[in-house]
Order: sequence, then structure tokens, then C-alpha cells
Amino acid sequence: LTVKRRNHGRNKHGRGHVNRVRCVTTAKAIPKDKAIKRFVVRNIVDASALRDIRDASAYENYALPKLYIKQYYCIEAAVHQRIVRVRSAEERRNRAPPARTKAKST
Repeated sequence: LTVKRRNHGRNKHGRGHVNRVRCVTTAKAIPKDKAIKRFVVRNIVDASALRDIRDASAYENYALPKLYIKQYYCIEAAVHQRIVRVRSAEERRNRAPPARTKAKST
């Protein structure tokens, strides 16, 4: 039989069963090894309110805490939201990770 992906779309090598996680968008239960994972680090306060809080703060250089979220997406939701893209058969053989974008330092 022809196979579309060499790992069958999973990262389960040698494990018989993998626990399921919930997709952030659709709440679909998907195997953890099949899910598209994204680690999001962002400020708790949005940029517009950040200046107001800084001005009203009693502390000089108070660093506001950040929000650290590990998000899981099912394939359908990730493709729909363009978190991952559909690749041609030739391009699917490329196993190198995509180029990282530089984080904007403030």
C-alpha cells in the first residue's frame, strides 16, 4: 500500500498507546503525539494597558509576569488557522524544522 507519510502522521515509535489531549480550537480529543504543539509566551496585560499600569505602579522596574501556555491543535484546526501548511509530496520529505523567526526584543 502506498503511504503518504513515513511516520503515518504520528510520533509514537515503539509506544503502543498514547494519551489524548484536547485541541484548543475544536476541543477534539487527539493523540498527544499527533497533535501540533505550540508553546505561547505572552504578557498577561496587553500592550495598550501596559503603559497605564507602569505609570500607576509604585515600583520602578517591576517586571509583569508572563503567560506560558502549551497549546495543542488537531490537524484540521492547525491547517485551517494556517499554523501549519499543506506541503507537496516532494516537500514532505524535507524533515528539517522550518526557519525560526527572530523574537522582537523590547
